[in-house]
Amino acid sequence: MTGGAGTVERIGASIGRAAQSAVYRAGVSGRRPAVPVGFAELERLAARRMSRAAFAYVAGSAGLERTAAANLRAFRSRRIVPRVLRDVAERDLSIELFGRRRPTPLLLAPIGVLELARRDGDVAAARAAARLGVPAMLSTQASVPMERVGVSMDAVAPGASRWFQLYWSSTRDLVASLVARAEASGCEAIVVTLDTHLLGWRPRDLSLGYLPFSRGLGIAQYTSDPVFQRLVRERVAQEAPREAAAVTPAAIATFASILRHHPGPLRDKLGSGEPLAAVETFLDVFADPTLGWDDLAFLRDLTDLPIVLKGILHPDDARRAIDAGVDAVAVSNHGGRQIDGEVAALDALPGVLDAVAGRLPVLFDSGVRSGADALIALALGARAVAVGRPYVYGLAIAGETGVHEVLRNILAELDITLGLAGVRSVEELTPDVLAGA
Repeated sequence: MTGGAGTVERIGASIGRAAQSAVYRAGVSGRRPAVPVGFAELERLAARRMSRAAFAYVAGSAGLERTAAANLRAFRSRRIVPRVLRDVAERDLSIELFGRRRPTPLLLAPIGVLELARRDGDVAAARAAARLGVPAMLSTQASVPMERVGVSMDAVAPGASRWFQLYWSSTRDLVASLVARAEASGCEAIVVTLDTHLLGWRPRDLSLGYLPFSRGLGIAQYTSDPVFQRLVRERVAQEAPREAAAVTPAAIATFASILRHHPGPLRDKLGSGEPLAAVETFLDVFADPTLGWDDLAFLRDLTDLPIVLKGILHPDDARRAIDAGVDAVAVSNHGGRQIDGEVAALDALPGVLDAVAGRLPVLFDSGVRSGADALIALALGARAVAVGRPYVYGLAIAGETGVHEVLRNILAELDITLGLAGVRSVEELTPDVLAGA
């Protein structure tokens, strides 16, 4: 199943059987998969491989984590009703999206600070997605600049599909610069995340006093950006001399982390004041809580790329998205990370689909743990489904190979479940496949 440089693995009707056969043949020689196939064990092993703070950041959710639990319950409450005696020897996982035929309905969800799971995690995850023809949504909070990730993806498969996920900054010049860079680096769409204009209340991180950005992690898109660099220089020039901070082992470790993650020679960084100013500037400009529907016109003027609004849960917001002229919406509650007690994304999906009424594609994420989960969301009407935490756990355990196996396993289960349900293609899926839908 491993593709060489310059190739995308062929995803056909046999991916399920091929994946099973590869695993079982290797098992005869005593070789196990690089990552556990079941999600529960995948998560347990990742927790052992990651630091306590890193795992808390990835696995944790808002408040009492009721929304994250609701996402999983929503999938468990749906039941697939298979039809039998149908010819499903040839199955097709491909979909049409944004004018391109894509080999699978999967997307790589944008997740920030992937270096918490693995050094150069952004590159490793994107390369694994490229091998399978899965579009990678590159996070604004990445630990590697988008240009470098794009080059790495093209080395695997020239023109490999990537999108850019935009956190809308309070500085419009920075928004414009990030979008221009995304276009120049080959991104095919701009995905605006709408639900993080304020950082959610996340007890696991708060209990540890841990925010990766305050340590210089996950801000490489910013420190590599010319507009952001200008803002940092202006801050340094205007700042009064600082009061010396208390010297503690934790403070020293934090300063060392900030220096390590800031670009440039160490000698220059030590004397410039820019590394600390970059962290403070990021914390100031990260989000814009005043953002409104009228602001989308600014983005539309910046780019001709498809615009996706991510974080749509209410049917009225879906209708407003159509009026705003965007190209797709993504039903998502950020994996439960923003609001405790929020509606499960899967439960919100049918209402959004009804409101959209086929006028634009509806994408989905939050709570997808398996190929069967993906089938359920697709059967309800999602055009494509994004995978998040599972691939991060694969990354923590086995790097690029781990991400590849997680994605392959989800696709393999989707393929097998599709056939067992009596359906020949993703595009033939309807709610009739589900009990009571």
